[in-house]
Amino acid sequence: MKEVNSMILKRIKSEGIAHISYFLASGNEACVIDPRRDAKIYLEKAWKAQANIKYIFETHRNEDYVIGSLEIAENIDVDIYHGPGLDWKYGTTLEDGQEFELGNLKIIAIHTPGHTDESMSYAVYDTTSGENAVMVFTGDALFVDDTGRTDMYGPEEDRRMAKNLYNSIFNKILTLGDQAILLPAHGAGSVCGASISEREHSTLGLERKQNPTLQKDKEKFIDFKMNEHHYFAPYFRMMEKYNLEGAPLLKDLPRFRPMLAGEFRKYVNQGATVLDMRNPSDFAGAHIEGSYNIWLEGLASFAGWTLSYEKPILLVVKDFANLNEAHKHLLRLGYDNIEGYLVGGITSWYSSNFPVNSTELLTAITLKERIDSNKETFILDVRSIEERNEGYIENSKHIYVGNLEERLDEVPKDKPIATYCGNGSRASLAASILDRNGYSEVYTVLGSMKAWKNAGYPIKK
Repeated sequence: MKEVNSMILKRIKSEGIAHISYFLASGNEACVIDPRRDAKIYLEKAWKAQANIKYIFETHRNEDYVIGSLEIAENIDVDIYHGPGLDWKYGTTLEDGQEFELGNLKIIAIHTPGHTDESMSYAVYDTTSGENAVMVFTGDALFVDDTGRTDMYGPEEDRRMAKNLYNSIFNKILTLGDQAILLPAHGAGSVCGASISEREHSTLGLERKQNPTLQKDKEKFIDFKMNEHHYFAPYFRMMEKYNLEGAPLLKDLPRFRPMLAGEFRKYVNQGATVLDMRNPSDFAGAHIEGSYNIWLEGLASFAGWTLSYEKPILLVVKDFANLNEAHKHLLRLGYDNIEGYLVGGITSWYSSNFPVNSTELLTAITLKERIDSNKETFILDVRSIEERNEGYIENSKHIYVGNLEERLDEVPKDKPIATYCGNGSRASLAASILDRNGYSEVYTVLGSMKAWKNAGYPIKK
């Protein structure tokens, strides 16, 4: 028999964007914190827990994914809450210190600005076992081994935001006590932190003692946050708009559809964007002219750097089974303009005698041979600046792959280009960007820096 007073906490992870949302239940009442857009999972959790979802708590206006609060509210009556300072078009704005009852739990909303001005944390107390907080949902303020980025409003606001984050963490969150379990909105790999740990579980006590940023005094903390490096993806602005106004409901979106090669080609000729999600070697062999090559696992991280919200998107995949995964990742980023996919994949395209492009491939061995023989090659490193600082191929040019299209004037068109990254996936994306922009001799370095290091070739630091 179900224990009436039991508490249930479930983490729901969204890979790629490394987003973590939560389902919390006590007795027959539940709440959701920062739900994702494909929100049926929370209704399933509630059904299994035999609980009604009473509240949705948003920690802030998220920049890196579409929030799913309205998707849940479309199916059930639920109260949505978020922080002060923004002109929200849905839900209710909280007051600092506002309290909520959830079964045997008490939840206190705490205004914790710093990552953004409206950021909230939610402290949870078990009224049956004492007066101390048992857990706290910290959004993007505090992560495992890291703290949230403070650059969202631009350099002129860096000091104010860093100062606010310090005050929020040290004067509001950590004062809840070392015993409280830390429940952040992101894990390792998120763009919202610089060095979030792979470890998923922590407490405020562990963070107070071990989190590197929390070992700094106030001024050093502020200086550190102001000098921290982050990338700002173009799609953030669309996420901010959707999460303030409310994104279109999924039920109202047309389902993308299968297209035979002839119809697919018509859309290509009309200016649709082709997204090819095959691996680098397959893409290099044959692809539709103008395609972006983003591997499936990298879709959540890099689609927002390249794809337009205005143009129809056409999908090319290796296997039919990849389509639902790709669709899910794109919808979480607000890409509702997916028109269709190529039936039969690239084989059906060239079997229809439609033209294809190809990209040359290099291994670490052949790249080294080109360098040693002084064969003219412009070597392009498209990794992050943090990876670059750990070591690079001598005489290579560094441009982060997300910034490549806006910095093409730094890449010569009259030389062979060899792109490399960590293992070759981002290098293939970079090669596809160059191919789209008329670069005639482009090489993707398979295995990239991983293969280069394994071969024992020299690394410049």
